[in-house]
Amino acid sequence: MPPRFCNAWSRQMTIPSFSPTYHLETTLGLKVTENMTEASPDVYSREALKDRTIPFMILSDAENPLTAPVTRRELAHHDAPRRSILEPSEVAKLRFTVRGNAIVTGGAGMLALEAVRALLEHGASGISLFDLTTSFQSAHALSALASLRQTFPNAKILEKVVDITSEEAVNRGVDETIAELGGVDVLLCFAGIVGTVHAADMTLQQWHRILEINTTGSWICAQAVGKQMIQQNTGGSIVFTASISAHTVNFPQPQVAYNVSKGALLQLKNSLAAEWARYGIRTNSISPGYMDTVLNEGDGLAPVREIWASRNPMGRMGDPSELAGTVILLCSPAGKYINGADIIVDGGGSVF
Repeated sequence: MPPRFCNAWSRQMTIPSFSPTYHLETTLGLKVTENMTEASPDVYSREALKDRTIPFMILSDAENPLTAPVTRRELAHHDAPRRSILEPSEVAKLRFTVRGNAIVTGGAGMLALEAVRALLEHGASGISLFDLTTSFQSAHALSALASLRQTFPNAKILEKVVDITSEEAVNRGVDETIAELGGVDVLLCFAGIVGTVHAADMTLQQWHRILEINTTGSWICAQAVGKQMIQQNTGGSIVFTASISAHTVNFPQPQVAYNVSKGALLQLKNSLAAEWARYGIRTNSISPGYMDTVLNEGDGLAPVREIWASRNPMGRMGDPSELAGTVILLCSPAGKYINGADIIVDGGGSVF
């Protein structure tokens, strides 16, 4: 018997009894066509609102193989179909094995590259990094990418220059990735910027820029990859990078736009987790605390780093590698029933 679950572990499996169709509808419940570029002004009139129909969300059911649990037998069958029994250590390894390909935005950054290394260590076969040219040319990115290619010579590691705020650029990047890797099973959204400005002094341009990258950019990427996953009919995992800033106000730095942008990701995650579960797509987020990256270096930040450390039970900032375990959990069979969750990785800083 083939395994009941259907994802990168069983890409060749066909499920004729469950073939969901993707419907494009406006939030008002009005049918639209693919070539419709903007809503008619009358759409928001009182009469139009009274006449609208609301699309119903469709949830999965127990018969859907895309949302079925992954059992020990299925893990063993996929890895060693000719063997009847696997050693417990082998099953444990398979439980946290990552199969297939991943798209990683902000892919040249320190957090993203640590996550990429973890994905490859746990079995991912292909990685497509989305970032800007200047980011790929940084000393850290050049060194880290060279190390990854040397350590994992059989893995395909692509570098795609993609502005995630451009729907056209993201769609092109996804299409190129599919053409070169054959499919996508994981999306990790690490792209983001921060702005520390007093609320009274923040310009509208600054506000828009932070939300455009952190929130809208994540949505553009999730929609593009989500459509591809739906078409593949093999499920997948989408992971947003939220922040402790989505849960509490930071101190001492003022960063209202950043906090809002990360808080919005939690509801984006929730909404997609509800809508896309029936396609076998699990959508979650990670909320890191203060991480020891290049963004938090410099003598000018020394007093702030001391405050951050003093308000953390562990007395320090996080190392980028300390997000790896959570990433693997959410992208492997071990996390098959984790959907719509946000996992805080902050050393306990948010308990205060």
